[in-house]
Amino acid sequence: MVTVRVAAVGYLNARPLWDKVPVAMPEASLSLASPREVARQLAEDEADVALMPVAAAAAFGDVEMVPGIAIGARGPVRSVVIVSQEPIASLSEIALDLSSRTSVVLGRLLLRRLGTAPKFLGMEPGEIASQVAGSRGALIIGDAALALENKFPHVLDLGQAWFEWTGLPFVFAAWCAREGRIDRAQASLLARAKELGLEERGRLAAEYAQASGLDAASLQSYLHQSIRYDLGDAERAGLERFFLEANRENLLPRAKVRLVGDASAQVAVPEAIDSLLSRASQGERLSAAEGERLFTEASLHEVGAAADAVRARKHPEGVVTYIVDRNINYTNVCTTSCRFCAFYRPVGHAEGYVLSREVLAEKMQEVVDAGGVQILLQGGLNPNLRIEWYEDLFRWMKQTFPLGLHALSPEEIIHIGEIENLPVETVLSRLHAAGLDSVPGGGAEILVDRVRKVIAKTKCRSEAWLSVMRVAHRLGLRSSATMMYGTTDTPRDRMLHLLKLRELQDETGGFTAFFCWDYQHEQGTHILPSQTGTEHYLRMQAVARLMFDNVDHVGASWVTQGPDVGQVALRFGADDFGSVMFEENVVSSAGTTFRIDAAAIEGRIREAGFRPARRNVKYDWLTVPE
Repeated sequence: MVTVRVAAVGYLNARPLWDKVPVAMPEASLSLASPREVARQLAEDEADVALMPVAAAAAFGDVEMVPGIAIGARGPVRSVVIVSQEPIASLSEIALDLSSRTSVVLGRLLLRRLGTAPKFLGMEPGEIASQVAGSRGALIIGDAALALENKFPHVLDLGQAWFEWTGLPFVFAAWCAREGRIDRAQASLLARAKELGLEERGRLAAEYAQASGLDAASLQSYLHQSIRYDLGDAERAGLERFFLEANRENLLPRAKVRLVGDASAQVAVPEAIDSLLSRASQGERLSAAEGERLFTEASLHEVGAAADAVRARKHPEGVVTYIVDRNINYTNVCTTSCRFCAFYRPVGHAEGYVLSREVLAEKMQEVVDAGGVQILLQGGLNPNLRIEWYEDLFRWMKQTFPLGLHALSPEEIIHIGEIENLPVETVLSRLHAAGLDSVPGGGAEILVDRVRKVIAKTKCRSEAWLSVMRVAHRLGLRSSATMMYGTTDTPRDRMLHLLKLRELQDETGGFTAFFCWDYQHEQGTHILPSQTGTEHYLRMQAVARLMFDNVDHVGASWVTQGPDVGQVALRFGADDFGSVMFEENVVSSAGTTFRIDAAAIEGRIREAGFRPARRNVKYDWLTVPE
C-alpha cells in the first residue's frame, strides 16, 4: 500500500481535521508544523496533501483543494488579530507573525481599507507580543492569539473585519494537494477524518485547556462557534472574493478555487501563453506554476520581449547602470565543502589563505584610483576568523578608504554567529556599527532544501538564508538577491526560489536588485551541470524579471556569460550591467575569466541602445547618463 504523506498545522483550530487522520487513513504518515513550513513541504514535494494557508495555494498556482473541508470563520475568529496599545488606524509599524501567508495578506488588505499603510516587520512568533508598544502593533495568529485575548486595549479581529466588509465567511486554510496527487477516494477519507474529529472537539478543548492553562469553556466556544470547518458555496464565494481582492492589490496572483475530482476543471483549457505574457508585462503578479509555464512553453523571443516591456515600464529613461567596484575574496578557507565549488580549500590546506592588510590596501587603493565606489567582500567560512577580526577589519577599511562596504553573504553571517554563539541580529548590528553598508546575496544558490542538501549539505537551509536577509533589512541594510541554477534543480525549483524572494520583498522591500547565473562546471567539482548555456540564461533572467513585480532592478551577469551575452541580456529584462569587477575568484576558479573595463561597459550599453550611468549600491546615479 502506498503511503500518503499528510502534513498539517499543529494549531488547536486544525486539530479536529487531523486528529483522526491516523484512524481514517491508516496508510498515511502525518507530520505537524507551522503553516509556513507545511506549505513549503507541499511545494517542495515532501508532502502529498497539506492543511495549509490558502494564500500559499494561490502563490503556487497548481493546487487543488479537498471539497467540503476548511478552517474558516463567519465573523470573529479570535485567533487571527492585530493588537496594539494605540488605535489600529494610527499605527506606524506592525510586527508580523510570518507563520501564515493568508493572515499577512488579509491584514494588508484590511489595513489598506482603513487608509493606513504601516511598516511591516517580520518576526518569529515567539518575538511578536513583546514588540507591542506605542505606535507599533502586532499581527498574532493561532494559539498565541488565544493566549493573549483581552490583554490589549485595541484589537482588530481579521475574521470579523472581513465579514463586515464583504458579508462573506473567510477561509484561512484548507486541505491542498498538487494536481493529481490525491484522488476522490483519498479526499473522502480526509472528509471522514473531519467527521470523526469534529465529534472530539470537547476532548480536544479540554486537553488543550489543561496543557495551556486557558479557560476550557472559552476553548469549547472557540472550536464550536468561532471556527467553521466547511468549504461550501458560501465559503467558496468568500475565498474567491479574497483571491480577487488580493490580486487587485497585487498581493497574490490570479487564482480560482479548484477542487479535487472536479471534472470541469480537468477539461478546462489552460490560459494561452500570449495572455500570460501580456498580464506579466503589465505588472500583474504570476504564480509559480505560471512562471514555470513561461519558462518551459514560451518562445525565447516572446519571453524576452515581455521582460523588456517590464524593464521599459519600470525604467522609462532608457538608462542602464553599472558600478565600479572590486570583488575581494579575503579567504578561501572554508568548512562547507560545496560540491559545485572549485575555489575553497579545507582548513589546514597548503593553498589556504587569508589576505593581509597590505594586500587588501593595495587592492582597495587601485579601486579608489580608478574612481571606484565599493568593495564587495566575501570569502569562505573560516573558523579561525572571529567577529572581532571582522570588526577591526571593517573599521580600518572605512577609516582608510572612501569606499562602500558590501560584505559577507548570509552564510558567512550565520557562520560568525555560530562560532561566537551570538544571534544573527547581534552579529549584523555589530558589523553594521563597524562599517558594513549592505549585504550581498551570495550563497542563495537555489532556495529549495532538497537541492541544497544535494549540492551543499552543510550549508544553511533556505529559511535560515532568508531570515538573515530579513534581519538585515530590518536593521536598514539593503541587499541583493541572487540565484545560481543548473545543478540538480528543476524549473519548478527555480520558480519556488523566486517566490520566496518575492514574498520576502513584499515584507521588507530590502532587495535592491536580482542577479542570476548558471553553474560554472570545472573538472574537480562533484556536480555535473544540467540546464545551462546562453539560451537558458536569457530565458531564466527574462522569467525572473516577469516574476519580480516588486523588485526594481535586474542585473546582467556578464561575468559568467561573457560581455556579448550580457549585452543581449539588456533586451531580456536587465537594466544594470553589473560591475567592472577588477577581480573575481570564485567563478574564475571554475575557468570563467571574462574581464572588461568601464569604457567597454559603457560602449556595450550604448550599442544596445541605452544611456550608461555609474551607480552606487543603492542604485543612485553617480554620473549623468550620456
